[in-house]
Amino acid sequence: MKKRTTIVGRQAGFTLIEVLLVVVIIGILVGVAIPRLGGRVRQAEISRAQADIQSIGLALRMYELDNGEYPSSLDALVSNPGARNWNGPYLEGGLPTDPWGNAYLYTRTENSYSLRSLGPDGVQSDADITN
Repeated sequence: MKKRTTIVGRQAGFTLIEVLLVVVIIGILVGVAIPRLGGRVRQAEISRAQADIQSIGLALRMYELDNGEYPSSLDALVSNPGARNWNGPYLEGGLPTDPWGNAYLYTRTENSYSLRSLGPDGVQSDADITN
């Protein structure tokens, strides 16, 4: 094995140029990764809203099977509105809000229902997430 010798008085370590080069490389990697992660966050929020709508829809169908009709509001899924055959709560932990902090919008029709989230923009548009 070859023995390593150093010049007397010089300490081993990184030079300023080496440290700056590492900082620049890390900055470039962060600059590339953050925009890509931002798109994934929005995609994850939309997926969560779709999953919430599916689970609320399942709870609505269970309520309808027990009571013969859909409830007049989503509150009936967590507390008995006076329905005779109520076997709830149909949703554990209360009514969820969408990933943007808004309540899910529920409309009952004669034999069906509509359930939607206003999406990231918070206004009714084509970007809404529906059942």
